[in-house]
Amino acid sequence: MNVLNHIGDFFGDSAHWQGYDGIPTRLAEHLGYTLMALGIAAAVGLPVGLLTGHTGRGGNTVALIATAGRALPSFGLMVLMFILFGLGMAPVMIPLVVLAIPPVLVTTYEAMRSVDPAPVDAARGMGMTETAVLLRVELPVALPLILSGLRSAAIQIVSTATIAAYVSFGGLGRYIVDGLYQRDYEKVVGGATLVAAMALTTLGLFWAVARLTVSRGVRSAGVG
Repeated sequence: MNVLNHIGDFFGDSAHWQGYDGIPTRLAEHLGYTLMALGIAAAVGLPVGLLTGHTGRGGNTVALIATAGRALPSFGLMVLMFILFGLGMAPVMIPLVVLAIPPVLVTTYEAMRSVDPAPVDAARGMGMTETAVLLRVELPVALPLILSGLRSAAIQIVSTATIAAYVSFGGLGRYIVDGLYQRDYEKVVGGATLVAAMALTTLGLFWAVARLTVSRGVRSAGVG
């Protein structure tokens, strides 16, 4: 039986659409993990990236944090957190947040540093405060790249949040982990398909957000 047959059988089984192990429940759990981790990563990475990019200071520190975050294996970190904190949300969230902060932080910093200095200097010459320069001049131009960093972080979280199933949490990873344990490859393929579909949906959502939030002038200029 090929992969397409596995996919058809998985989604065609009504038992997979109801109950605590149903697709809607597992999707909601996976989405919850993703939004929580992305929200925390954005709350940390965006302000630091905006500030360091605006001032031009701390670039080496940003690069160091990004390198360290990318070097840490998510699954190994989750196991370590599980040993330290036991069963709970922390062992799941910490690896996901650590994974998501580098793309948000680095891309935001680079986006701010890539803004043309001429309008920034002109805004300062007009007497605008540094906060106004940041929010009204730099941020609109840097927004496409900032959104790309958030998009990358979101897709990485969606793909990696499957590890939550290894410490008895839910999400789409439950299908993959349970399917491997039960040798139910229909469930494994179905879970992997759902994760891929969620990642593609995330791409589409960020494309739509960019169309709605990035000004037409910035888009036409090809910034980001």
